[in-house]
Amino acid sequence: MFRLFDKIGNNGIYIIAEMSANHGGSLENALEIVRQAARAGTDCLKIQTYTADSLTIDCDRADFIIKGGLWDGYKLYDLYTDAGTPYEWQARIKAECENCGIDFLSTPFDNEAVDFLHDIGCEAFKIASFELVDIPLIEYAASKGKPMIISCGMASADEIQDAVDACRRVDNDKIVLLKCCSEYPANWKDMHIANIPDMKNRFGVNVGLSDHSAGSIAAVVAVAQGACVIEKHIRLEGVESADSQFSMTMEEFADMVMAVKNAKQIVGDVYYGPTEGEKNSLVFRRSLYAVKDIKAGERFTSENVRSIRPAFGLKPKNIGNVIGKIAVTDIVKGTPIETELLK
Repeated sequence: MFRLFDKIGNNGIYIIAEMSANHGGSLENALEIVRQAARAGTDCLKIQTYTADSLTIDCDRADFIIKGGLWDGYKLYDLYTDAGTPYEWQARIKAECENCGIDFLSTPFDNEAVDFLHDIGCEAFKIASFELVDIPLIEYAASKGKPMIISCGMASADEIQDAVDACRRVDNDKIVLLKCCSEYPANWKDMHIANIPDMKNRFGVNVGLSDHSAGSIAAVVAVAQGACVIEKHIRLEGVESADSQFSMTMEEFADMVMAVKNAKQIVGDVYYGPTEGEKNSLVFRRSLYAVKDIKAGERFTSENVRSIRPAFGLKPKNIGNVIGKIAVTDIVKGTPIETELLK
């Protein structure tokens, strides 16, 4: 059972560990990533389901050569050939996730991948930011009735609405949007985490963060802004891949998991009044006290009554009702002023 909405419904943070190309071409690496991610506290391990031919064509023209960034000079077809996760591994990776007690998730990039994942029992689909504008793909994936997790890197509000509408057209409202910055690595100034509460209100769905930035700070800030899902790329120490430069080590990932859980706890719920831990501190509030000896029949004045700590007397807001009144008995300096002392 895919536990995404159970976790969100219980006010938790659902953590997705993205393997992507970080298996480095080795199935054993892929399985070890699953095991280590589970130990680090992830809820879900995500892969990607594509072939180079499902993403692009084998062409040497300039349009198909990457210019700038991590993959400068790479031909698209070659990059996707090197980075892909073979289809024949994917059921085995899913089984390892089940053995480790975590969810399995993948990103399909064409209808055939959707069908393949459906056939091996994948219980949800992730749509990549670059495929957000592929409305036919989104509609086809959503038609399977599974949860749809959609990254929104580069997207305008209208483009996000088109993707949400595509899901709803096929009666699928099990949608989570992920705020995302499709830079690798993402620059903090381009993250715009403030979009998260706006997206939640604008589109009427749960919203999380797919994070390509350095460290845990963006994830923590996102949780403080209401994110209910955090997705982060992870890698094994010493394994190089197309994605390793913007991926977390397992130790870093475990620290991030703890940080976002702590952030969620710190944000808490709307609550006014003393907490259980604060109740013992109430006594150190201010209240009205006699600060000089006062004789019976003497008037209370600003000279003999003040608002001081602790809080065993009348609340300071009652000072106007005390000043000018007459003491009914002798009052020793340091006595809390109570109503029965007033005439």
